Amino acid sequence: MFYHVTVQPSGHEFQVGENEAVLDAALREKGSTLPYGCRNGNCGSCMGTILSGAVGYPNGRPSGLSEREQAEGKALLCQARPCSDLVIEAREVKTSGDIVVKTLPCRVEKRELLAQDVMRLYLKLPNNERLQFLAGQYIDILLADGRRRSFSLAHPPHADDLLELHVRQVSGGFFTGYVFERMKDKALLRFQGPLGTFFLREDSPRPILLIGGGTGFAPLKGILEHAFHIGLERSLHLYWGARAKADLYLDAMPRRWAAEHPYFRYTPVLSEPRLEEAWEGRTGWVHEAVAADYPDLSGYAVYMSGPPPMIEAAKRTFAAQGLPVEQLFYDSFEFAAR
Repeated sequence: MFYHVTVQPSGHEFQVGENEAVLDAALREKGSTLPYGCRNGNCGSCMGTILSGAVGYPNGRPSGLSEREQAEGKALLCQARPCSDLVIEAREVKTSGDIVVKTLPCRVEKRELLAQDVMRLYLKLPNNERLQFLAGQYIDILLADGRRRSFSLAHPPHADDLLELHVRQVSGGFFTGYVFERMKDKALLRFQGPLGTFFLREDSPRPILLIGGGTGFAPLKGILEHAFHIGLERSLHLYWGARAKADLYLDAMPRRWAAEHPYFRYTPVLSEPRLEEAWEGRTGWVHEAVAADYPDLSGYAVYMSGPPPMIEAAKRTFAAQGLPVEQLFYDSFEFAAR
């Protein structure tokens, strides 16, 4: 059985199963993002007011909801299960400025070598914390001497049990050298986030082109997994530029997406393919491949992430082909040297 939920004052509507938390259902919906913190009923960040209808709590009233608040019609939406159709009053997250930036400790839960020079880190937050963010944003790892290292979140907002980062090893890199040479599982880190204005604009009807260079694939992965999760029915075309085939470190993933989602296309582009790879796909610079395929960009939205030279070259080319400046969203991956 499903119940109908209306959020006021926005008027957003969605369906929630009788044994499903209201927040979980909201996170599935396009254009409806409710605020949250811990997602286990302790912090109170997801509190809303039940204007009509009723909710229940399978494990009893959560600790973050007082008896007085419950009597006043308040509810913690991360734990509340509907007992009827609902009208709730709640603040909604519309921009990055609506999300609280936190400084938190975390533990390296797992490391996975994706390529010779790319490590995937999975970070575990304290049990009473979750990080709310918009698909495409990043965090800053805080080093002991006050320096920061920025990494995009490579997972979608709804799958937030662990934070996923893609770290490329760079010669002379202070933090990346530690990740590849000395870091152990269960290592402790501190970070601040979420940060940045590079995130998916869900309310636009424009078809989307996504261009990633190297580990610039990371935030695009999070954006695409979020788009699939909310059922975004807009054309999505991912271009991933790399030097050689081995640098497409999760190539099977977007190929699988292309087979599963009719609105999605994937075009990898190699700038220096090796003879032994027998590459038969696109070659050259990734932004030039986009320009060749889409000579008129006036009706598109473009999301780019990767090294600064790629971003700057693409900005000039795409502007000449009619892309409105307000429809270009990018995250330039500057490397912080030792």
